[in-house]
Amino acid sequence: MTSNSPTSESARSGQASAFRLGASRSLPIVLGYAPVAFAFGVLTSQAGMPVSLATAMSLIVFSGSGQFIAVAMWFSGAGYVATAAAVFVTNLRYLLMSMALAPHVSALRGLQRLCFGWQITDELFAVHITAFRQGWQINRTAIFSATFLAQASWTIGTMIGALCGSIVTDVKPLGLDFALSSMFLALLIPQCTDRLHILTALLAAIFSVSLRAAGLGSWNVVLASVLAAGIGTLLSIRTQPLPPARREEKA
Repeated sequence: MTSNSPTSESARSGQASAFRLGASRSLPIVLGYAPVAFAFGVLTSQAGMPVSLATAMSLIVFSGSGQFIAVAMWFSGAGYVATAAAVFVTNLRYLLMSMALAPHVSALRGLQRLCFGWQITDELFAVHITAFRQGWQINRTAIFSATFLAQASWTIGTMIGALCGSIVTDVKPLGLDFALSSMFLALLIPQCTDRLHILTALLAAIFSVSLRAAGLGSWNVVLASVLAAGIGTLLSIRTQPLPPARREEKA
């Protein structure tokens, strides 16, 4: 007959608490991913992609914008090279996101580090970087419960959408086309912690709408983000106090 020691009970309680923390952090992403993934699944079905291939794509690639671009280009006859190049350029932003997160996850090693990098998306990056900046200590259970639940919602949503593709011909009446925008807003608001962040977010919105109205097309988001982030960085540098040595030189 065996009995659970206080240490093992405490460890299980800690793991359960960490899992709940990760699940709560991923909840806005899960609620946003599921309908968008459903819409993607419908798109793949209408394009003639098998359900198994669409599901595998979401499981392996796990990149919303990259997957939409790949399906649209491939089934329009763009070819291997053009499709791969477009997806590669679209996903280059993940390199910068990984560099920003790397110092915070230095405790991860080997397969854990590989899985964490593979599962980084715009939304998960926002959740993790916000948590780390607020002083959240790295916890493997919390991190991977958030990432795996988000990826599961994306993959399952794709599969259901692909299976229902012949029934649903247009996702707009269901309001699914607004789900991604709602999710980004839910992730943006907690990051606006001071006036500089709020100003940067407002500038990005103004630039994006203005560039779109000027006829730039889908590139308006990328350019608006770069411009707003650049202005925010310059303002941050200008408002930082000078180090003691520089103050003496200026005096």
